[in-house]
Amino acid sequence: MQILLSIPSPDVSYFDLGPVRIHFYALFILAGIVIGSLLADAKLHSRGAARGAFLDIALWAVPLGILGGRFFHVITHPRDYFFEGADLLAVFRIWEGGLAIYGALIFGAVGAFIGTRQLGLRFWAVMDAAAPGILIAQGLGRLGNYFNNELFGLPTTLPWGLEISIDNRAYPNGLPEGLTFHPTFLYEMIWNFAGAALLLILARKLSLQWGKVFALYIVIYSTGRVWIESIRIDPSEIILGLRVNVWSALIGIAIGIIIYLVQTRRHPGAEPSVWSKGREPVQDPNESNPPEPEVESTKAT
Repeated sequence: MQILLSIPSPDVSYFDLGPVRIHFYALFILAGIVIGSLLADAKLHSRGAARGAFLDIALWAVPLGILGGRFFHVITHPRDYFFEGADLLAVFRIWEGGLAIYGALIFGAVGAFIGTRQLGLRFWAVMDAAAPGILIAQGLGRLGNYFNNELFGLPTTLPWGLEISIDNRAYPNGLPEGLTFHPTFLYEMIWNFAGAALLLILARKLSLQWGKVFALYIVIYSTGRVWIESIRIDPSEIILGLRVNVWSALIGIAIGIIIYLVQTRRHPGAEPSVWSKGREPVQDPNESNPPEPEVESTKAT
């Protein structure tokens, strides 16, 4: 009965489309980026930005975010990539899994800053618009971890335990075959989707601006990451008894709180607009009062 109630792990992680191999991990990451970007663009447009403005920013933020996510993953898991006889090309095989969200946030924020400077938009307004979509993208990305048979936690007898083959290289040494494990990918996915809904509600109800939505995003995500990391059993660097990602999450909570408090003190009122000072688009005086359409005369001549 336990087997019937548990969550089976997929036995495929890709499909071939002609000569091209498509990995589910990459598909879910891409789907998250698209959905998150469209949501952010809609929110910016509702505040007066041109449609597609966030997509221009994403051209900077997304590549840098992926680069930063991979970089931070590799440097925080060096024993997975640097050992005698290691295939160093594995460092670049992102489709096999391994993107550190905090690295992606830091590098992605740099890309967003570059994009906002080019378009003349307020950086914090853009980050507020992006925050709910980032959580949605992260949640979808965790489905890619499911197809890669990774990101599971301690053994559990709960009915939603995740089945993991003993042949999986991440299967803990010394444990018997047939155990099920906490599906931490699922916990984080649910947490992220719920967090995105909460951010949308709070942003509307409290009229949050000046980076406060983004600050709450960091706090919400990082809080969930602390407890999820505490039950994960995949190899990780340990610092002072805690996994490196727990430290990252704790730092994230602190940074989020600081941003919220500082921005609340510095900017008690509403943002004047989504545009940076001096970069507001020139309003066409005829746009608000368009001329009356000409009506063709029907008078006989």
